[in-house]
Amino acid sequence: MKKKRNKVIQRLFLCAIMVAIFGFLFEPLFSNLNFGLDLQGGFEVLYQVKGIDGSKATTEEVNGTYKVIQKRIDGLGVSEPEITVEGDDKIRVGLAGVTDPETARNTLGRVASLTFRDTDDELLMDSTVLRSGGAKVSQDASGKPAVALSVADKDKFYKVTKRISESSDNRIVIWLDFEEGVDSFSSESASCGNLESSRCLSAATVSQGFADDVIIQGNFTEKEAEELVNSLNSGSLPTQLTEVSSKTVAASFGANSLEKTFVAGVVGIVLIMVLLIALYRFSGLIASVGMVIYTFFTFLIFWLFGGVLTLPGIAAVVIGIGMAVDANVINFSRIRDELCKGTKLKMAYKEGNKNSFMSIFDSNFTTLITAVILFIFGESSVRGFATMLIISIITTMLIMVVFVRWLLQKFVDTGYFDDKYNLFIGCNKKQLARGEKTRYEKLDFIKTRKWYYIASVILLVVGVVSLATQGLQLGIDFKGGTSITLSAGNQMTEKTVTKDLEELGYEIASVDTLNDQSIQAKIEDSLTKEQVIETEDYFTNKYQAQTDIGVISNMVKQELIKNAIISLVLASIGIVLYLSFRFRFSYAISAIVALLHDTFFIVALFSILHLEVTSIFIAAVLSIIGYSINDTIVTFDRIRENKKVLYPNGIKKKEQLQNVVNTSLRQTLDRSIVTTLTTLIPVVSLILLGSHEILNFNIALLFGLVSGVYSSICIASQLWFDIEKKKIGKPRKKKWYEEDNEPEEKKIKGINA
Repeated sequence: MKKKRNKVIQRLFLCAIMVAIFGFLFEPLFSNLNFGLDLQGGFEVLYQVKGIDGSKATTEEVNGTYKVIQKRIDGLGVSEPEITVEGDDKIRVGLAGVTDPETARNTLGRVASLTFRDTDDELLMDSTVLRSGGAKVSQDASGKPAVALSVADKDKFYKVTKRISESSDNRIVIWLDFEEGVDSFSSESASCGNLESSRCLSAATVSQGFADDVIIQGNFTEKEAEELVNSLNSGSLPTQLTEVSSKTVAASFGANSLEKTFVAGVVGIVLIMVLLIALYRFSGLIASVGMVIYTFFTFLIFWLFGGVLTLPGIAAVVIGIGMAVDANVINFSRIRDELCKGTKLKMAYKEGNKNSFMSIFDSNFTTLITAVILFIFGESSVRGFATMLIISIITTMLIMVVFVRWLLQKFVDTGYFDDKYNLFIGCNKKQLARGEKTRYEKLDFIKTRKWYYIASVILLVVGVVSLATQGLQLGIDFKGGTSITLSAGNQMTEKTVTKDLEELGYEIASVDTLNDQSIQAKIEDSLTKEQVIETEDYFTNKYQAQTDIGVISNMVKQELIKNAIISLVLASIGIVLYLSFRFRFSYAISAIVALLHDTFFIVALFSILHLEVTSIFIAAVLSIIGYSINDTIVTFDRIRENKKVLYPNGIKKKEQLQNVVNTSLRQTLDRSIVTTLTTLIPVVSLILLGSHEILNFNIALLFGLVSGVYSSICIASQLWFDIEKKKIGKPRKKKWYEEDNEPEEKKIKGINA
């Protein structure tokens, strides 16, 4: 026994070393992550890309603009910019850590689109006739600074200049960032060539067709000529950029959000560990070791992929931890079941691992389906959430399943726990005495199912009435507008901010106090970049306030709504197809009805409580779908198994089917409760201690998780029972891929024919 104890101590010591190493490495790893705007402040803008004539931009033009923006950002000194192409014609730029949004906006928004026009402002040529990067500082005949342009398409340049030389007004006007309806040579001719007061760079007289390089002459200083060369070399593109949404976050907001969310995450993880150890003793301790390693590798993989960590991303990690623990909870429940049957520990551990693997795989795979759909159709913050969720699922399978099982196997092999079931996995004498029976033997989930249905119908009616009478409180993400968060101590009140915004001429939707130092205002207008700058300057000058301004245009709103609907529909279709393939269609239908039940519950609750619906709400709904299907699959997997074990010759009576469902629900009820608790703990921690930016997201998760476990226990299995009971006594139709191996009856005349 002493030898066995020593082996356990040695292996525990190795576990302690692993925890210490990964704990020590976590701080530098976390510090080196790329933090998003909401965690360190900065500037984000979404542009729509159009052709120079206002037409829809081609793929080549969008890609070219992407490269130009990249070059522009290099000049701003931003170390880890986030530039993504969204849809066919939009580019989102995130510049975390930028302290001067106005300079960044001006640098990015100045497309440096060079055009050659006649004196009637008709377009003759654009910058495609020039050699990319061929602009350089030169001098005119009098020695003044000028800009030399290298011609690439000399044939086109010759044809245009020859035609102009033969016209009555033989002048070519060179423009920088010409705006239709705003700029005109007729009004700019007096200042043409003055870079400070005009975008008209030069009006050159053309006496003959030529194909040589071009010299732009004007009243340029040396500095102006250099700036113009830099602009042209980094962005001479035949495109227009229209700002359709933007967001600025003060550094103090970001630092505060990071600190709060980090503390909430640590508290949530510690509480989960305490719960695991209390419920599963030594196995819970090893699972906690796995959680430390899991958390480290989740962030490591995220760092290796160059991900940008945001508030929703941290929320995904914390929620992912709660869901990852489920892999161990399912496994531990199965091991306990085997021990209660009288199986010895080593065999119980082996069988428990074997019986739990497919449940874990199926539940994680369906969550992965929703995460991938979120990534494809989500915008920046939602996509960050999805990325972290995908990584969490992969890490769950590698660490919480493969590694933790291997580690726990090493302790089982010592033989020290062969007669210490309670110490090893919290399986006490009372549980062993019950054998295969559970503490819930008196619960009849099928007999009482009508009450569950009635409760859900009441909820449906209340939700429909609430949605019909007061609708949803849509955030600016879904209805367009501007959100302004201000922080300036006790100098501001809701009343003063309301008066200030009215002075600025804005139509106010709401003004709310977030905490002692912050006030959030929402206005109906989608502010232009000039209005954003004006608003920032106004509150900075009057209150020395830190501002966080987010703008959503009508175009972004429509795109968001469309993608939200597509995401929900595709997630449901993906789950139906997978469940139909892995189980049967009746399981898929029951699961989808339960998912719609949970989704509607959250939507109705947000309507009843007047909670704001934002883009991250969609991520919350899809996360709930993933969690709910996770729970439902574990129950369905046990139902499928019990059908074979309890009635190997098939179910002949309704009572047998009822027994299968009740037995399965009783066996998985403990696991459902524990999993819900381990997932709720970090969510509650984020609600109480985390940042207000993701408060509604966490509230949606809180009620969604409760609804998810309720629908899995009280709705999905009961619906499956009602579908399957109609099939009792009817021959099962073979699926298209199943072979008919039954021998055919031979027909003999006079006997059976």
